[in-house]
Amino acid sequence: MTASPPAPPPTSAPPSAPMMREGAQGERVRELQARLRQAGHFDLNPTGYYGPVTTASVSAFQKRRGLTADGQVTRDTWSALTARTRTPTRAELYPPTTRPISDPDPRCLTGRALCISKESRTLAWMIDGKVVSAMDVRFGSELTPTREGEFGVTFKSRDHHSTIYDTPMPYAMFFSGGQAVHYSADFAANGYNGASHGCVNVRDRERIAALFEQVRVGEKVIVY
Repeated sequence: MTASPPAPPPTSAPPSAPMMREGAQGERVRELQARLRQAGHFDLNPTGYYGPVTTASVSAFQKRRGLTADGQVTRDTWSALTARTRTPTRAELYPPTTRPISDPDPRCLTGRALCISKESRTLAWMIDGKVVSAMDVRFGSELTPTREGEFGVTFKSRDHHSTIYDTPMPYAMFFSGGQAVHYSADFAANGYNGASHGCVNVRDRERIAALFEQVRVGEKVIVY
């Protein structure tokens, strides 16, 4: 019986197994997103979850570097990315807001101001042009919009309860009639799948509690 001839050597190395792909989560994904952001391919802040946005960002980076643009991080993709980026700082890995803070309105750059951007959906507490703290916020619906403009904090109520909507409004800082910046348990639970009745909702209770202690009645509130 004649032995079969040996198989010819492969013409190219088999593709390496992906290190990360859509559905992954954890610290390595957070680092990936921070490095993609450094490289100009990720316009959100790191979340640690590898979803469709991260897949598209990886594909864009791969296409630019001449790699197979499948949106999965192979060793070749990771090597190309780390060679062109630096180790992210803790601030880059764990930013305070989901989206990057917008460039502040000029009215926020002097004195003490709550600088609230509808574009980035963030609130930045600024003193003399510097960001002291920041947090995610959401606004009113189309039927009950949050008013824009320059206001001042009219009064504060730590354990406020809305008599109109029969809902708690902890750490409320009122700035325009019945509209206030306050903590929202609904925002914390459901994110942007909802809206306020015109108030500026904050979902991080610890951050809004700290902010409440610092802000004084009369200080600026800029909504833009």
